[in-house]
Amino acid sequence: MRIVAGAWRGRALSAPPGEATRPTADRVRQALFDRLLHAPWAGRACIDGVRVVDAFAGTGALGLEALSRGVGHATFLENGRAALTALRGNVAACRAEARCTILAADALQPPPGQACGLLFLDPPYGQDLVAPALIALQAAGWIAPDALIVAELGRNDTLPRPDPVDDRLQGAARVVVWRMQRHC
Repeated sequence: MRIVAGAWRGRALSAPPGEATRPTADRVRQALFDRLLHAPWAGRACIDGVRVVDAFAGTGALGLEALSRGVGHATFLENGRAALTALRGNVAACRAEARCTILAADALQPPPGQACGLLFLDPPYGQDLVAPALIALQAAGWIAPDALIVAELGRNDTLPRPDPVDDRLQGAARVVVWRMQRHC
């Protein structure tokens, strides 16, 4: 696993052993960021300098990829001990500490936060955690009114919101994007 593009292109990322953490595959991240940068519903203005929250962060691959490509700050929410160790190591390997906040927190019960323009949610498959996480994150102030929300679901997981701006099957994953409002 590595950073696919941007300032840290090619930087290797570590993951804890075992099945508890499932990092987003390089090819899935590449395809996602290609869409985020070039789709009519997104674009550079939705990336450059924005604040990001990477909920269910695991190794931090999504948030670190976003930082590598120009977001201003990433907050990582993760509560698994082994994943937090890997995440902290990956942030240090990228020398990104000044642009990151790592919170040992549950995305279903997040602490109060600062509104972010881009959210990544990559919960365990098959547990339908995206909808309750969105409710909790919004109640805690993490979601800006015009935010893009990117969720990686299992192929058979329930779609937590209607009318996505993008919905793609990629291997075992389904990557779905919504906008809180329809304007960038």
